[in-house]
Amino acid sequence: MSTKSARASYIRSFVFGVEDSLSSTVGLLSGLAIAGVARDTIFITGVILILVEAVSMSVGDFLSEHASEEYLHHKEMSSRRSFFDAIIMLFSYTVAGLVPLAPYLLFPTESALELSISFSLGALFLLGITSARFSRLPLLKNGFRTFLIGGISIAIGVLAGTIVIL
Repeated sequence: MSTKSARASYIRSFVFGVEDSLSSTVGLLSGLAIAGVARDTIFITGVILILVEAVSMSVGDFLSEHASEEYLHHKEMSSRRSFFDAIIMLFSYTVAGLVPLAPYLLFPTESALELSISFSLGALFLLGITSARFSRLPLLKNGFRTFLIGGISIAIGVLAGTIVIL
């Protein structure tokens, strides 16, 4: 496997982990906040979500990357690169999940909801810029694309929370 291919795989795991964590965590937390769930319960649920999903996503990343490598080469392959992909996924998902979660530790639910969404949207924009820098693509265009696509996931979480309380 080429160095460039390995780097692309690592970038894929990083971007996937950060985006999925930001979108799913803020979506769940927002839905719970809008539904009127207590702040402590929102925080505990968020911690559990981040830990469970970080492990699940890293295992899924490991298994899928390893299976695709074996498919491409039609033989058993070393697990080394798949292991590094999984570690990148684990850490990127965990750290990114703290962005939407932190406001619920520090602020009342109403303020935390707004800050969680705002911080997550900002982090999505920065993720787009970061991935564009690796790829040498237009920074703002990629930043806005990531912001918009990830923002749709956030909006669905907020909408689900709103529908549940009706």
